[in-house]
Amino acid sequence: MGATKTAYFTNDQNSIAMIAKALGHPARIAIINYLLKVDACICGDIVNELPLAQPTVSQHLKELKNAGLIKGEIEGNSICYCINNEAIAELQNYIAKMTIQLENKKNNCC
Repeated sequence: MGATKTAYFTNDQNSIAMIAKALGHPARIAIINYLLKVDACICGDIVNELPLAQPTVSQHLKELKNAGLIKGEIEGNSICYCINNEAIAELQNYIAKMTIQLENKKNNCC
């Protein structure tokens, strides 16, 4: 987020923005869906599930990991990835708060 002046925003705002940015690509959504389906896997399994080259999948995995949405542990020659429950809970809490605020407003904007 370099030149976007992130220092002007709260840690929570920056964290949610990073998560949202990581979720902003359909391949990353597909990776998250696959990890939810299998609960854990290695990178090779993900490559077999997506119509993308291995380096492209690796880049998407890196973005998801940098955003904190997934965790990855080295196991031999492979990396085992899984969903980071804490990041999902953070996103869920943000959306829940936003929903409550919208319900409380009850205005018909636009």
